[in-house]
Amino acid sequence: MKAKVFDKYFDEGKNVKKYLDISKARRPMQEQKRVNVDFPDWMVRLLDKEAMRLGVPRQSIIKIWVAERLEAAESITRK
Repeated sequence: MKAKVFDKYFDEGKNVKKYLDISKARRPMQEQKRVNVDFPDWMVRLLDKEAMRLGVPRQSIIKIWVAERLEAAESITRK
């Protein structure tokens, strides 16, 4: 299928899923890589407490906090 036809179908609100091969689809800069980090017990307890308060897994808290810190550091270095 040519791109123009695909775009036309999409713009008309037709279901275009059958024309896509998403088996190899990737989100740029969002690929996951597993890392192991050791935390002291007191940090794990506080992480768990905060995770429970927010109703999310511990890993989510860690990801969010690390992302916030990295974004803040990145914005400082861009200035």
